[in-house]
Parts: sequence; structure tokens; C-alpha cells
Amino acid sequence: MIHKIPASGQNSGSNLLRSTAIISFFTLLSRISGFIRDMIIAGAFGASMGADAFFVAQKLPNFLRRLFAEGAFSTAFVPVFADHMAQGNPQATQEAVQSVFTHLAAWLLLVVALGQVIMPALVFVAAPGFIDDAMKFDLAVVLSRITFPYIFFISLAALAAGILNSHQKFAIPAATPILLNLSMILGATVFTQYFNPPVMGLAVGLVLGGILQLAFQLPAIYRLGLGFSFRWNPRHPSIRRILLLMGPSVLGVSVAQINLLLDLFLASWLPEGSISYLYYADRLLEFPLGLIGIALGTAILPTLSAKAAKGDQAGFQGDLEMALRIIAFLTIPATVAIILLREPMLALLFERGAFAPETTHLTANALLAYALGLSALAMVKVIAPAFYAMKDTRTPVRIAIICMVSNMVMNVVLMFPLQHVGLALATSLGGFLNATLLLRALRNKTGFGLSRDLYITLFKAAVASGIMGGFLFVAREIYWPLTHSGTSQAITLIAIMVGGGLLFILSAVILKMQETRFLVRLLRRSKQ
Repeated sequence: MIHKIPASGQNSGSNLLRSTAIISFFTLLSRISGFIRDMIIAGAFGASMGADAFFVAQKLPNFLRRLFAEGAFSTAFVPVFADHMAQGNPQATQEAVQSVFTHLAAWLLLVVALGQVIMPALVFVAAPGFIDDAMKFDLAVVLSRITFPYIFFISLAALAAGILNSHQKFAIPAATPILLNLSMILGATVFTQYFNPPVMGLAVGLVLGGILQLAFQLPAIYRLGLGFSFRWNPRHPSIRRILLLMGPSVLGVSVAQINLLLDLFLASWLPEGSISYLYYADRLLEFPLGLIGIALGTAILPTLSAKAAKGDQAGFQGDLEMALRIIAFLTIPATVAIILLREPMLALLFERGAFAPETTHLTANALLAYALGLSALAMVKVIAPAFYAMKDTRTPVRIAIICMVSNMVMNVVLMFPLQHVGLALATSLGGFLNATLLLRALRNKTGFGLSRDLYITLFKAAVASGIMGGFLFVAREIYWPLTHSGTSQAITLIAIMVGGGLLFILSAVILKMQETRFLVRLLRRSKQ
């Protein structure tokens, strides 16, 4: 049955956006520290053999983390945990957490141990192109063995984050990636001095970051009375429910991660540096994607889960539509800005040391292709949780299979004429396909569809972004070539971006976009 969205839905939307704002703030700090980290890594290693090998070693545990820990596990755990909270039985909730923790830790230890044994095979599967260079392949194996225990610590950190997010405590989990960036900076600047090859120090920094991310959240978990302790109960109902939900959602929530692994697989056959170009481009795209899509997706899952558990269809659909409108309002101008300013941004952030101007140009080409799919990728981060909140994992998995097969075909077709840019473009096209199929399935299941207000938001955001884009293009052509030093480049680029942002906001106000007034009310409330 379709319900109209009541006026009270705006209060719910305010809570959602307030949670999103908290996550976005710490995500912003994380992205800034992440850029500093990547600047240091780029200056030290550039797009060299060591950089390619490390990015493969980093991708393996990160893939498993996003696939199982922060992906399928989180989307299965949060709705189950929300049901326990709705029942109001603290003791039963604590027993569920302890049982889940015990079994998750045991399986993680097994995965880490198995990974150490079969690591050469894993590296071969992830980057078969390395096999032609014995030194590069061996280095990737060594680095992967060092980084693989990261999956143990970060997966338990994801469990802690799920508990805290379900209690509407978003700040601490959102801040933990900053610790990872700081530890990797330490690895790149200090630890590298004590290892040969130096890139091994960077791998040690990654594992240290996982340990710190888990440790930072434990005090908050204990304050909730849900401290981690061992309880071996394999027949606990929560474990069975999580496994039933988690199995299909491994694919349903992780299409983007599987596609990135396929990109890595194919990029290993391309000229040296291709993996690094994709990595640095993806890092820049992750900035707006994290601030907007991932932040909204993280905030909306416990909210939708709670409303689904209470049968609040009106609130469920109202929050989802508000999230999609905010995504359109923010990602369309972000896409235009990234496309027009991609080379200046990459040059300012990374072009030093081993990161040459040619590397900037090749990375910018990949960033252009990635940026085209920003809005779609952000929408997927919000639409997919709607299915998991309703405990529907079968629909996303069917869509995931279609998207994976389509992405593989597009990868192969586009890779030959466009090289690494083709892989990035295939990811963007796959994002649009994923978002389209998810929306169609959601409409068939709940009656939720793109409203007239959302289409108006899309149109007005495109107009305002076009006006902003004209300014960015002219300002870039006039002022950027005049800059030479790093300081003048930074001042010029920041001034251009601020000017473009203000022009977009002014255009949005003139166009009477409702999202501007909504965000202003949110900011005023946050100051009270």
C-alpha cells in the first residue's frame, strides 16, 4: 500500500540529515587526512612497482572488509540488532552481541590463517599480470601477508560501529578512519626507514591502523553495557538470522567492490602504473562519495531498519525520498566541479617527487570517467539499505549478478580502446545500471517511485551546476596557468572552488530549491 508522506516526515528528515551531518563532518576530516596520506605516498612511491604491489596488497584485505565486514555483515547485523533493541530486553541484546562477536572473531582468525598459506594464489587471482615480473609478484605476496591481518581488526571494528550506529552514536565510528590515515602516514614517513624495501613499512602502518580503529570504539561499546566478551553459542537465533541475511547480501551490497577487484585484475595486464592511476583517481572520487553517499547510507540504514520494524511505511518512504533529493542536490555540482578541475586538483594534491605531470594527466583521465558515475554510485549507497532494512536480500543479489556480468563485459570491451580509463568508465556505467534496477525493484515491492519533487530537484540542480560550471571553466582557463608555486596554486584553486560553490548556492536560492532551505534549517538547529 502506498502512503502519502506526512508533514511530520520533515522532522524525521531533519534527524536523518543531522546524523548525516555528523558523519559527513568526521568523514571530511578523514578525507583530508587521507589526502595528506596519499600525498605522502604519491611523493614517496609515485606510480612505481612498489606502489602497484602495495595497492594490490591493500586491496585484498580492503576487499574482504567491504565485502563481508562493512558490507554484507553490517547490512545483516544492523536490522537484526534493531529488532533486539525494539523488544526492549537488554540482557537478550547483550547475549546476542557476545555470541555474534565470538563467532565473528573465530571465523576471522581462520580466514587470516588460511590467507597466509594461500597468499601466492590470492595475489595471482587478484593481479595475474604480475606473474611476468617475478620481483613484482614476490613483493606483492610479502606485502599482502603483512596487510592481511588487517581484516581481523577492521571487521571487529565494523561490528562495534554497527552497534554504535544503531544507538544513533555516529561520531566515534565516523572518526576512526582518521586513525588509519595517521598510522599509514607514520608508516610512510617513519616505518619505511626500518624496512627494505621501504614500502613494507607502509604495510605495517595499515595493520596498526586497524588495531587503533577497533581499540578506539571499545570504551563506547562498554559504556552501552554491550562490551565484547566470549560466548560460544552457535545455535543463537541472531547468528542464524544474520547468516541467512548475509549470504545473499555478499553480492547485493558489494557490487562496487567486486567491480573494483575486477578492475584490479584487468589493470594488472596494462602498462605499469595503471593500477596506481586508478587508485589515485578513486581516492579523489571517494571524497564526495564518502561525504554524501556513504554518510547518508550509514545514517539511513538504522533509521530505515527501525521504521521497517515498526511498520512505519510513510516515514520509511519519506526518509528515502529526502535522502535521494539531497544526493541529487549535492552530487550533480560535485560531478561538474570534479570534471572541470580534475587536473588542477590532482596536480596540487599529488604532483611532487615521483608523481610526475604525465602521471597527473593519466590519473585525471581515469578521474573523469569515474566522476561521470558519482550520482549513481551515491544513490546505490542509499537505495540498497532500503532492501536490507526490510530484510530483503534476494532482490539486491539478483540485481548484483546482472550488474557484475554487465560490468565484466563493459570492462573487456572498453579496456582495449581506452586502457585504464575504460575500466573506470565501466564502473560508472555499472553504477547507473545498478541504481536503475534497484529503483525499479523498489517500486515494484513498495510502490516507491521517483516523485515530481525529485525530478524538479534534478532539473534545478543541473541548471545551477551549469551556471557554476561556466564560472569554473572560465576561471580555470584564466587564473590556473598563471600559478607556479604550491602556495599560489592552493590559493587559486581554493578561490575558484569557493567562488563556484557560492555561485551554485546563489543559483539554487534564485531557483527556489527546497533543499537549500532545509539545509539552512538544519545548520541553525545544529548551532542551538
